[in-house]
Amino acid sequence: MVNVQCSMDKMKVLVATEKPFSKVAVDGIKEVFGAAGYEVVMLEKYTEKSQLLDAVKDVDAMIIRSDKVDAEVLDAAKQLKIVVRAGAGYDNIDLAAATAHNVVAMNTPGQNANSVAELVFGLLVFGVRNFFNGTSGTELKGKKLGILAFGNVGRNVARVAKGFDMEVAAYDAYCPAEAIEAAGVKAAKSQEELFETCDIVSLHIPATPETKQSINYDLVGKMKKGGILVNTARKEVIDEAGLIKLMEERTDLKYLTDIKPDADAEFAKFEGRYFATPKKMGAQTAEANVNAGIAAANQIVGFLRDGITKFQVNK
Repeated sequence: MVNVQCSMDKMKVLVATEKPFSKVAVDGIKEVFGAAGYEVVMLEKYTEKSQLLDAVKDVDAMIIRSDKVDAEVLDAAKQLKIVVRAGAGYDNIDLAAATAHNVVAMNTPGQNANSVAELVFGLLVFGVRNFFNGTSGTELKGKKLGILAFGNVGRNVARVAKGFDMEVAAYDAYCPAEAIEAAGVKAAKSQEELFETCDIVSLHIPATPETKQSINYDLVGKMKKGGILVNTARKEVIDEAGLIKLMEERTDLKYLTDIKPDADAEFAKFEGRYFATPKKMGAQTAEANVNAGIAAANQIVGFLRDGITKFQVNK
């Protein structure tokens, strides 16, 4: 797709992070690029898109986190060959525009997986203990956990769940049932079955045209009495109006998330049944920060030097 520049000209890499990497991660990223002989430019805590548009003008590669790379950014980045999202989700990159601009887009799957999985159980313990309000809660042991999508994060969630002695099931339209069963997890035949049979459902699906607002009134309404929905994926997969209507009708349901909904004020009325972290927290650990940042740097070097496109997400 892209003619990789293999000359000895010094490559220039932009690390554009409105939400910065940790110092340890930045040091690791700079070490990787330093060894490759690349120049590194840092754009951290920027507040205006114009700052990003100016910074991308003469760079060959870019690392981002939750920063948006759209057609306007790609128009400004005349020399850009590759952009890597340090993390699993990549809906903040306009993939069609990247392809049109002959730019390879990548993510770093798996680097944040354990961090997100541990957050799921932080939210769950908080939730089943009634937000630590002093009243008697319940235990996770013996409960049935449903995992929607069985990728890197889903597999880590299953691993941790077994430590809590939970029964674990999963559904993934793109993962064969045999692969799920091989991991010691029951394979549900459909997402409807997953919601019908599990006490808790944890979402790990990407935001795609097929999944956006797919977690809706009818689907969540299939959950058992006392059901808990956990979302550490993307807010776009939730039909917020439908979930609000359902929670109004069913006072037994809880919704826990690290992605503040657009309708946060409406959800907030479900006191004791709804909790959202102030900011997205899935990858917010020192380990995940370092892992994703260094992986992104290594992927850029691998692409620019050897044309490696293993984690490319556009075509």
